[in-house]
Amino acid sequence: MIIKSPAIVIHSLRYGEADLIITLFTKTNGLTTYLQKGVLKSKKGKIRSSLFQPLMLIEIEAYHKNKGTLERLKEARVLTHYSSLHTDVIKSALVFFVSDILKNSIHEEEANTDLFEYLETALLWLDSHVAISNFHITFLIKLTQYLGFYPDVSQIESEYFNMQDGVFQAISTNVYCVKGEHISRFKEFLGTTFEDSMNIRLSKNTRTEILAMLLVYFELHLHGFKKPKSLSVLSEIFN
Repeated sequence: MIIKSPAIVIHSLRYGEADLIITLFTKTNGLTTYLQKGVLKSKKGKIRSSLFQPLMLIEIEAYHKNKGTLERLKEARVLTHYSSLHTDVIKSALVFFVSDILKNSIHEEEANTDLFEYLETALLWLDSHVAISNFHITFLIKLTQYLGFYPDVSQIESEYFNMQDGVFQAISTNVYCVKGEHISRFKEFLGTTFEDSMNIRLSKNTRTEILAMLLVYFELHLHGFKKPKSLSVLSEIFN
């Protein structure tokens, strides 16, 4: 069958001399992997390798056999042209960080329109704004809504955040209960917009602690999740 869908590039990997293995999160079919032969050497083909930079928003037409094997793209084009996402140094670091997160977080081989639309909205927001210092923290927190483990805020006034259960509580009940300045500031992000979250003032240490806590939170709730390799670069830029 042939499918047509908007898609977000999650990851691409060179295979042999001229082929690419491309992982896309499609709006209609969820996470799908394609083998595109000859794309690295083709100069006249309809599909160019430049389309598959991390987090590109593209539109595809593809052949799907749905037999658990790699699928094949028929056509692909840019859906939305970014103005700064791949040219601004700081935004480029965020792109690699976010693509690493998504590579380790999304495993759904079925449509998740809400998640796709969130990712699209977040990427377009990042591309069009200058004040972005808290983007990665807000992005991760909002992402938990679509992955099913957004923190329960019913007891948000409590001192401890229990990462294992995703709840706030008055006392520590396990090694994953944390408290401190970073938890107080973390609470400020819950329920806020990207715009408003940029007004939250964080010290270097507090931003680092919140991010580290969120990555542990992801590890606890997502099987096989690994800290992104791009974390060190991101930390250096924002610190």
